[in-house]
Amino acid sequence: MIRCVIVDDENNCIEMLEWLLKTYCPQVTIDAMCTSAEQGLEAINRHKPDVVFLDIEMPRMNGFDMLEQFDKLSFDVVFTTAYDKFAIKAFRYSALNYLLKPIDPDDLKETIRRLEEKQSIPTREQIDLLLQNVKNVSKTTIPRIALTTNDGMIFVSTQDIIYCEAESNYTNIVLAGGKKIMVSKVLKDIDEALAGPDFFRVHNSFLINLNHIKKFVRGEGGYVVMDDNATISISRSRRQEFMELFSKF
Repeated sequence: MIRCVIVDDENNCIEMLEWLLKTYCPQVTIDAMCTSAEQGLEAINRHKPDVVFLDIEMPRMNGFDMLEQFDKLSFDVVFTTAYDKFAIKAFRYSALNYLLKPIDPDDLKETIRRLEEKQSIPTREQIDLLLQNVKNVSKTTIPRIALTTNDGMIFVSTQDIIYCEAESNYTNIVLAGGKKIMVSKVLKDIDEALAGPDFFRVHNSFLINLNHIKKFVRGEGGYVVMDDNATISISRSRRQEFMELFSKF
């Protein structure tokens, strides 16, 4: 069983999440439902839950401020938020769980499934990265991303990513300086997380950072030479869109 605490200043949101958990996630038990961060702190210290469903925007003390009260997190966190799709990128970059309001039952079930499979809780660095990235959502590119590996988590600057290459159910992230990181996510997930003006999916197997293109070679489909001298083909279906982007540089 997964024991949880819900923290949200809106009663209707708490009631809806309570109903969704009881209806779709019987393996989850609710220890406490709190309408303020102050109540949440007390409930967490008292019940020692496995996971906290935490709203971000609350009066007096928001969700981030509440987490700052803990020297070290002993529980997992699922942020429940009404942030728009641009701010959601911040959560993906930080590799943290979130549910977009109104909460979809399938999204909730998938989140619980991930929680059951996880063996680690969020780190302070992840929370700090999320806060930093939320503040940067108005910018075109979020500066840092958390990459989940089999051994744990690595934090890298997005500008250092040269390209990403699919490898079955994993993705190899190639960084400036020659370092390669294998992450336990498919390329589609990485593409969604890095979506923005700097990254482009040139092929089913490759996502490239446009800032690291050294050369474009015309020909059958064409290919690019990256800063590390890797040559990456551009699929025919993506060539026109790529050329439109490429012509802007």
